[in-house]
Amino acid sequence: MTTGKTLCDALRADSEPAWTAATTHRFTRELGAGTLDDDVFRRYLALDYEFVELLAGLVGHAIADAPTMAAKRRLSTFLASIVGPENDYFDRAFDALDVDPGQTPPDDSMAAVRAFEDLFARAAASGGYAETLAVLLPVEWVYLTWATDVERPPGPFYLGEWVDIHATDDFEEFVSWLRGELDREGATLSPRRQRRVRRLFALAVSLEVEFFDAAYGGAP
Repeated sequence: MTTGKTLCDALRADSEPAWTAATTHRFTRELGAGTLDDDVFRRYLALDYEFVELLAGLVGHAIADAPTMAAKRRLSTFLASIVGPENDYFDRAFDALDVDPGQTPPDDSMAAVRAFEDLFARAAASGGYAETLAVLLPVEWVYLTWATDVERPPGPFYLGEWVDIHATDDFEEFVSWLRGELDREGATLSPRRQRRVRRLFALAVSLEVEFFDAAYGGAP
Protein backbone atom coordinates (compact mmCIF):
# COMPACT_ATOMS: atom_id res chain seq x y z
CA MET A 1 0.00 0.00 0.00
CA THR A 2 1.19 3.53 -0.71
CA THR A 3 3.03 5.05 2.27
CA GLY A 4 3.25 8.58 3.66
CA LYS A 5 -0.47 9.27 3.29
CA THR A 6 -3.62 8.71 5.27
CA LEU A 7 -5.25 5.34 4.82
CA CYS A 8 -7.99 6.79 2.63
CA ASP A 9 -5.51 8.65 0.43
CA ALA A 10 -3.62 5.39 -0.01
CA LEU A 11 -6.81 3.47 -0.81
CA ARG A 12 -7.72 5.98 -3.49
CA ALA A 13 -4.23 5.89 -5.02
CA ASP A 14 -4.17 2.10 -4.95
CA SER A 15 -7.52 1.94 -6.75
CA GLU A 16 -6.03 3.43 -9.91
CA PRO A 17 -6.57 3.28 -12.83
CA ALA A 18 -10.22 2.59 -11.96
CA TRP A 19 -10.48 5.77 -9.88
CA THR A 20 -9.64 8.01 -12.82
CA ALA A 21 -11.81 5.90 -15.13
CA ALA A 22 -14.78 6.40 -12.80
CA THR A 23 -14.34 10.09 -12.06
CA THR A 24 -13.67 11.06 -15.69
CA HIS A 25 -15.98 8.53 -17.33
CA ARG A 26 -17.75 9.40 -20.55
CA PHE A 27 -21.00 9.42 -18.56
CA THR A 28 -19.83 12.02 -16.05
CA ARG A 29 -18.21 14.16 -18.75
CA GLU A 30 -21.33 14.19 -20.94
CA LEU A 31 -23.58 14.76 -17.94
CA GLY A 32 -21.49 17.71 -16.78
CA ALA A 33 -21.45 19.20 -20.28
CA GLY A 34 -25.19 18.76 -20.71
CA THR A 35 -24.70 16.58 -23.79
CA LEU A 36 -25.82 13.29 -22.27
CA ASP A 37 -28.42 11.49 -24.36
CA ASP A 38 -31.78 11.21 -22.60
CA ASP A 39 -31.95 7.48 -23.34
CA VAL A 40 -28.64 6.98 -21.55
CA PHE A 41 -29.83 8.97 -18.54
CA ARG A 42 -33.14 7.08 -18.49
CA ARG A 43 -31.25 3.80 -18.31
CA TYR A 44 -28.92 5.19 -15.66
CA LEU A 45 -31.73 6.54 -13.48
CA ALA A 46 -33.61 3.25 -13.58
CA LEU A 47 -30.43 1.43 -12.51
CA ASP A 48 -29.55 3.97 -9.86
CA TYR A 49 -33.04 3.79 -8.39
CA GLU A 50 -32.45 0.08 -7.83
CA PHE A 51 -29.00 0.85 -6.44
CA VAL A 52 -30.25 3.44 -3.95
CA GLU A 53 -32.39 0.81 -2.25
CA LEU A 54 -29.24 -1.26 -1.73
CA LEU A 55 -27.36 1.82 -0.55
CA ALA A 56 -30.02 2.56 2.04
CA GLY A 57 -29.57 -0.94 3.41
CA LEU A 58 -25.80 -0.51 3.54
CA VAL A 59 -26.11 2.78 5.42
CA GLY A 60 -28.54 1.10 7.82
CA HIS A 61 -25.93 -1.57 8.46
CA ALA A 62 -23.30 1.13 9.07
CA ILE A 63 -25.62 2.81 11.57
CA ALA A 64 -25.97 -0.45 13.47
CA ASP A 65 -22.19 -0.97 13.55
CA ALA A 66 -21.17 2.63 14.24
CA PRO A 67 -19.27 2.83 17.54
CA THR A 68 -20.72 6.10 18.86
CA MET A 69 -24.09 7.83 18.96
CA ALA A 70 -22.54 10.80 17.14
CA ALA A 71 -21.58 8.54 14.24
CA LYS A 72 -25.01 6.91 14.24
CA ARG A 73 -26.65 10.35 14.05
CA ARG A 74 -24.42 11.45 11.17
CA LEU A 75 -25.17 8.33 9.17
CA SER A 76 -28.88 8.56 10.00
CA THR A 77 -28.98 12.09 8.61
CA PHE A 78 -27.44 10.83 5.38
CA LEU A 79 -29.91 7.97 5.22
CA ALA A 80 -32.78 10.44 5.63
CA SER A 81 -31.48 12.43 2.64
CA ILE A 82 -31.46 9.27 0.50
CA VAL A 83 -35.00 8.24 1.28
CA GLY A 84 -36.31 11.84 1.40
CA PRO A 85 -35.05 14.67 -0.86
CA GLU A 86 -33.11 12.39 -3.20
CA ASN A 87 -36.14 10.14 -3.64
CA ASP A 88 -38.21 13.23 -4.45
CA TYR A 89 -35.70 14.05 -7.19
CA PHE A 90 -36.15 10.58 -8.67
CA ASP A 91 -39.93 11.03 -8.75
CA ARG A 92 -39.67 14.32 -10.64
CA ALA A 93 -36.97 13.07 -13.02
CA PHE A 94 -38.94 9.92 -13.79
CA ASP A 95 -42.00 12.02 -14.63
CA ALA A 96 -39.99 14.31 -16.90
CA LEU A 97 -38.28 11.44 -18.71
CA ASP A 98 -41.34 9.17 -18.82
CA VAL A 99 -39.67 6.39 -16.83
CA ASP A 100 -41.71 3.77 -15.01
CA PRO A 101 -39.99 3.31 -11.62
CA GLY A 102 -41.81 0.02 -11.13
CA GLN A 103 -40.26 -1.54 -14.22
CA THR A 104 -37.06 -3.45 -13.50
CA PRO A 105 -34.23 -2.69 -15.96
CA PRO A 106 -33.18 -5.48 -18.36
CA ASP A 107 -31.08 -8.31 -16.94
CA ASP A 108 -27.95 -7.29 -18.84
CA SER A 109 -28.06 -3.80 -17.34
CA MET A 110 -28.95 -5.09 -13.87
CA ALA A 111 -25.66 -7.00 -13.70
CA ALA A 112 -23.97 -3.83 -12.44
CA VAL A 113 -26.54 -3.45 -9.66
CA ARG A 114 -26.28 -7.10 -8.67
CA ALA A 115 -22.50 -6.78 -8.48
CA PHE A 116 -22.93 -3.97 -5.96
CA GLU A 117 -25.46 -6.07 -4.08
CA ASP A 118 -22.90 -8.86 -3.79
CA LEU A 119 -20.21 -6.41 -2.69
CA PHE A 120 -22.39 -4.85 0.00
CA ALA A 121 -23.35 -8.29 1.30
CA ARG A 122 -19.69 -9.33 1.36
CA ALA A 123 -18.69 -6.22 3.29
CA ALA A 124 -21.47 -6.76 5.83
CA ALA A 125 -20.62 -10.42 6.32
CA SER A 126 -16.84 -10.21 6.31
CA GLY A 127 -16.17 -7.75 9.08
CA GLY A 128 -17.51 -4.75 10.92
CA TYR A 129 -17.76 -0.99 10.69
CA ALA A 130 -14.51 -0.51 8.76
CA GLU A 131 -15.51 -2.95 6.02
CA THR A 132 -18.85 -1.21 5.59
CA LEU A 133 -17.13 2.17 5.37
CA ALA A 134 -14.71 0.71 2.82
CA VAL A 135 -17.52 0.29 0.30
CA LEU A 136 -19.67 3.27 1.32
CA LEU A 137 -16.86 5.83 1.11
CA PRO A 138 -15.68 5.18 -2.47
CA VAL A 139 -19.24 5.19 -3.81
CA GLU A 140 -19.84 8.66 -2.36
CA TRP A 141 -16.30 9.98 -2.92
CA VAL A 142 -16.39 9.18 -6.64
CA TYR A 143 -19.60 11.17 -7.02
CA LEU A 144 -18.27 14.12 -5.05
CA THR A 145 -15.13 14.16 -7.21
CA TRP A 146 -16.76 14.27 -10.61
CA ALA A 147 -19.64 16.53 -9.52
CA THR A 148 -17.40 19.20 -8.00
CA ASP A 149 -15.41 19.29 -11.25
CA VAL A 150 -18.49 20.56 -13.12
CA GLU A 151 -18.12 24.32 -13.46
CA ARG A 152 -21.74 25.07 -14.32
CA PRO A 153 -24.53 22.51 -13.73
CA PRO A 154 -26.29 21.84 -17.04
CA GLY A 155 -29.94 22.01 -17.96
CA PRO A 156 -32.48 20.44 -18.03
CA PHE A 157 -33.20 20.16 -14.32
CA TYR A 158 -32.73 16.40 -14.08
CA LEU A 159 -29.10 16.76 -15.14
CA GLY A 160 -28.34 19.97 -13.25
CA GLU A 161 -29.92 18.84 -10.01
CA TRP A 162 -28.12 15.50 -10.14
CA VAL A 163 -24.85 17.40 -10.24
CA ASP A 164 -25.96 19.79 -7.49
CA ILE A 165 -27.01 16.97 -5.15
CA HIS A 166 -23.44 15.68 -5.18
CA ALA A 167 -21.63 19.03 -5.09
CA THR A 168 -23.08 20.64 -1.97
CA ASP A 169 -21.02 21.70 1.03
CA ASP A 170 -23.02 19.28 3.19
CA PHE A 171 -22.20 16.35 0.92
CA GLU A 172 -18.52 17.32 0.80
CA GLU A 173 -18.46 17.51 4.60
CA PHE A 174 -20.12 14.09 4.83
CA VAL A 175 -17.54 12.50 2.53
CA SER A 176 -14.77 14.15 4.54
CA TRP A 177 -16.33 12.75 7.70
CA LEU A 178 -16.46 9.25 6.18
CA ARG A 179 -12.78 9.55 5.32
CA GLY A 180 -11.99 10.53 8.89
CA GLU A 181 -14.00 7.60 10.24
CA LEU A 182 -12.22 5.09 8.01
CA ASP A 183 -8.80 6.60 8.73
CA ARG A 184 -9.50 6.29 12.45
CA GLU A 185 -10.88 2.77 12.20
CA GLY A 186 -8.04 1.73 9.92
CA ALA A 187 -5.47 2.57 12.56
CA THR A 188 -6.95 -0.11 14.81
CA LEU A 189 -7.20 -2.90 12.22
CA SER A 190 -5.03 -5.95 11.95
CA PRO A 191 -2.97 -6.31 8.76
CA ARG A 192 -5.46 -8.92 7.55
CA ARG A 193 -8.42 -6.58 7.94
CA GLN A 194 -6.51 -3.71 6.33
CA ARG A 195 -5.95 -5.92 3.28
CA ARG A 196 -9.65 -6.74 3.24
CA VAL A 197 -10.56 -3.05 3.42
CA ARG A 198 -8.19 -2.33 0.53
CA ARG A 199 -9.80 -5.05 -1.62
CA LEU A 200 -13.33 -3.87 -0.85
CA PHE A 201 -12.51 -0.25 -1.62
CA ALA A 202 -10.82 -1.10 -4.91
CA LEU A 203 -13.67 -3.34 -6.01
CA ALA A 204 -16.25 -0.62 -5.23
CA VAL A 205 -14.37 1.83 -7.46
CA SER A 206 -14.16 -0.72 -10.27
CA LEU A 207 -17.88 -1.36 -10.02
CA GLU A 208 -18.58 2.36 -10.38
CA VAL A 209 -16.91 2.17 -13.80
CA GLU A 210 -19.07 -0.81 -14.73
CA PHE A 211 -22.18 0.99 -13.50
CA PHE A 212 -21.51 3.99 -15.74
CA ASP A 213 -20.77 1.62 -18.63
CA ALA A 214 -24.16 -0.01 -18.05
CA ALA A 215 -25.87 3.31 -18.73
CA TYR A 216 -24.65 2.93 -22.32
CA GLY A 217 -25.73 -0.68 -22.50
CA GLY A 218 -22.35 -1.94 -21.32
CA ALA A 219 -20.13 -0.02 -23.76
CA PRO A 220 -17.54 2.32 -22.12
